[in-house]
Amino acid sequence: MTKYRIGVDVGGTNTDAAIIDILGINSPSRGVCASTKTPTTSDVTSGIYTAIQNVLEQSRVDRQDVVSVAIGTTHFVNAVVQADSSRLSKVAVVRLCGPFTRQVPPFTEFPSDLKGIMGGPVFYLDGGLEIDGREIAPLNVEQIKSTVKNIQDAGIKMVALLGVFSPLDHNGIHEETCKKLMLDCDPSLSIVCSHSIGRIGFLERENATILNASILAFARKTVRAFCSAMAKLQLRCPLYLTQNDGTLTDAATAAELPIKTFASGPTNSMTGAAFLANLDRGGGSKESDRQVLVVDIGGTTTDVCALLPSGFPRQASNFVEVGGVRTAFSMPEVLSVGLGGGSRVVVDEQTGVVSVGPESVGHYLTSWAMAFGGDVMTATDIVTASAKADIGDRKKVEHIPAQVVTKAREQIRKILERAIDGMKISDQPVVLLLVGGGSVIHMDDLNGVTECIMPPHHDSANAVGAAIAKVAGEIDVIELLEGRDEKQVLEATKQRAINAAVARGAERDGVKIATIEKIPLAYATNKATRLVIKAIGNLAPLDLDNQAPKSNTFQDNINDNLEANEKEPIETNIPRETPHFAAKPSLQIDLDTYQPDVRNNTWYISPVDLELMAAGTGVLGTGGGGPSRIQYLHCLQFLQAPGYAGNMRVVKPASLRDSDVCVMGSWFGAPSVSSERLSAGTELALAIESCAQVTGKKDFHAIVTDEIGGGNGLSAFPSGVMYDIPVVDGDLMGRAYPTLEHCTPYVYGLSSTPCAVADGRGNVSIILHAESNRRAETMARSQCVDLGNRVALSTAPLTGAETKEYIIPNTISQAWYIGRAVYRARRSKTNMIQAIFDTSPGKLLYTGKIIDVKRDVSRGYTMGYCLLAPLSSDERESTISSSCADGLEENRYLVIPFQNEFLYAAYTDPDAPEERTKQEVISTVPDLISILGQDGEAIGSQELRYGLKANVIAMAAHPLWTTKEGLGIGGPKGFGLDMEWTKLGEYWEPRSVIEEFNRVV
Repeated sequence: MTKYRIGVDVGGTNTDAAIIDILGINSPSRGVCASTKTPTTSDVTSGIYTAIQNVLEQSRVDRQDVVSVAIGTTHFVNAVVQADSSRLSKVAVVRLCGPFTRQVPPFTEFPSDLKGIMGGPVFYLDGGLEIDGREIAPLNVEQIKSTVKNIQDAGIKMVALLGVFSPLDHNGIHEETCKKLMLDCDPSLSIVCSHSIGRIGFLERENATILNASILAFARKTVRAFCSAMAKLQLRCPLYLTQNDGTLTDAATAAELPIKTFASGPTNSMTGAAFLANLDRGGGSKESDRQVLVVDIGGTTTDVCALLPSGFPRQASNFVEVGGVRTAFSMPEVLSVGLGGGSRVVVDEQTGVVSVGPESVGHYLTSWAMAFGGDVMTATDIVTASAKADIGDRKKVEHIPAQVVTKAREQIRKILERAIDGMKISDQPVVLLLVGGGSVIHMDDLNGVTECIMPPHHDSANAVGAAIAKVAGEIDVIELLEGRDEKQVLEATKQRAINAAVARGAERDGVKIATIEKIPLAYATNKATRLVIKAIGNLAPLDLDNQAPKSNTFQDNINDNLEANEKEPIETNIPRETPHFAAKPSLQIDLDTYQPDVRNNTWYISPVDLELMAAGTGVLGTGGGGPSRIQYLHCLQFLQAPGYAGNMRVVKPASLRDSDVCVMGSWFGAPSVSSERLSAGTELALAIESCAQVTGKKDFHAIVTDEIGGGNGLSAFPSGVMYDIPVVDGDLMGRAYPTLEHCTPYVYGLSSTPCAVADGRGNVSIILHAESNRRAETMARSQCVDLGNRVALSTAPLTGAETKEYIIPNTISQAWYIGRAVYRARRSKTNMIQAIFDTSPGKLLYTGKIIDVKRDVSRGYTMGYCLLAPLSSDERESTISSSCADGLEENRYLVIPFQNEFLYAAYTDPDAPEERTKQEVISTVPDLISILGQDGEAIGSQELRYGLKANVIAMAAHPLWTTKEGLGIGGPKGFGLDMEWTKLGEYWEPRSVIEEFNRVV
């Protein structure tokens, strides 16, 4: 008996539907019986009802033969993007964290309007896990009961429940148990557990959980409306919604986890296009012999996405903002460029240069374009003039000069080639899949593309993608691989992913492993590795006559409720007022005229200053140091606290008296822990006070930053505010380095002991004496591992005289100037590298594209290398200014080994990048080597991946690092490298913000 699947994709303008004969998918039409397009309606459901009814009438398919309906919609995300209070609920946030995570409270990064709508009470309860699975603290039943009472008193029904490292809690001992206890107290609560929402990354997962809880009531009503429409259409089959990653979820699950369906549209288009082009069958080529890119050309823009061998689009590796809120759920990585059928073609009358886009006539194409009698030359007119398609009236474009047509086609080709190259995931040949109404503007062969396919029904690819969507199961776990058989661990985890897919409705026999990610964790000494494995399979067939699936039960239970008690909320499309972003203060000012507040040789820090410094510390991190964002948010909390207002300040090293007591306090441990087990906010102060107590120091006069690079670059500011003492403008590394002994005073013989290690529970460990600073490092690290791989460290205080002798001066100013340069260049669209060098002299070593990354964990560090290939001449022209590019080798490959931080850069043979005899070293530690993305932001060693276009820059190290003592620890030999340091250039002391902007008042 023939069975059919219906797919629906709801867009901003149109709602598309397609019906597919499952048994006919091997036919030339791929089983597509009919497709239809209808305007999207304000209540969404009416448009869906009409689209399905139309496609059923066109195909004449018996409703009893339809086995599933899958819908992709942006309805839920629109409620957040528009900050629509009628569709969003207030949310109480419950953290299971013990004493931790108070460093950054919930809603810290939310735009002001969403925070006002969603922000409810916040509770910190016992619970949560360490990275190795140990409990931070057991659940406290009395705490939970008291919390429920407080939530009831606040009149709130929606709850976001977050446990530290809950994605690793596969036995549900914390979040699920807490949820059950809360529902026992009040069954009317709607509780969303974070482990069902996102991966590791506490704030991003929390943000997504809050958004999900806020739209929960609205999502339930909407899904009920979808089910009601199916009932009116007399469809008995299950209803599914498509998710962001292109897989299916049943109606019951979608009603509880609507955030996972936020951005399924692009994924549906990509997977549908691949299906229509028969690429899912494999063909004659092996998967490893080619890569598939989908190019969707519309009227204004072209979207490019890479398809993985699994058939799913490559997912964005970084975080995604929804309505201004940073979240961590999977989204397809799509590159958009300003090229479409309506792109304007402009001829410079003086130079004869022809440009295409990014301006477009959009939906006015049929009235403004020359081929339709208008007076605007567009890309479509070039197609008509080239006789490549019968669009409009060719006679009306005959006057376009042949050389203009030729140059315009060349520009279109170059734009497409650059976009394609930017989304390649390997160096294999490219198979290009063209979809979209504007795809006719592709007229010429593209370099590196071996095959170009425009599939049948390409206008309905999004609906087809929904109809053929598969089911997935994903496992995200951290495994300790030391002393274990890695293959056995991997196979066991694969099986768990397969079982998860089957549990969600996949047919077991066809389930395959789609993706495997193995991510070693930095600073872990037990080969701790994060495994992320996804399995996918076809939807298992259901016997509708004999089996009532879960989704049907859900649909049956809710239809009556919808019709009797409620109406589906209407999408209002009211423009959102510009919100205030507390975590992005630079958006509210003109950076070109902004001046920091410096009075009487004291720099009083503002939120804008912190934001700029956070960007600069990333560049100075030289690949390591971890991200500075969480510390930045923590600093903002102190800056905005009423009791501390005006206390965050910086002074010059020269202002210190020789007898002053200067304390230090920084974070010590694994960055992978810092992003999940946020600090209690008390650790640094506890470590500093404990160390001072042991050394007999009662009064502190200033605080010194240990490490300017990365997450520690801002760590001194909260302590400075607490003790009402200034931060000295400088640090003890001038960059990021991996160990305690890399602080300059210890390089030159001072002792780091006594030193103190402290955690958020109040535990303190004192190291009174160590035979060497290296021994102090290993002793402190063993304590760090026992306390959860993240502690505060304070070493023996320095005198003012010692600080002035060993500090790398003005590095806080340097971070500020670098951050300002990046932000200004980004706004003005000017060259970022030149902007950085205008403030901090350096050298552009290389511009290229990462084509290989190798990583492994050894001795607690992430070791490896990345290999970069040169850019094409077209790419180079659009990326580098001539003033920066002097001396660059255009056709050589570059390798950059790293031990958390980047160690050296060398030209190399791409076939043997690690072979030292084939390397030509051009820069080494202690000089600062940083890799910057095209947005000017630093790319850490943990963020390197194939396809990223990057600039490699170097800046000269401070003279304290270029002596015999400095090179012995911070130079090549300090890292076991058999090479000599070669001087990059003269060191220039960074400019001082205090000296430049000081006012005497």
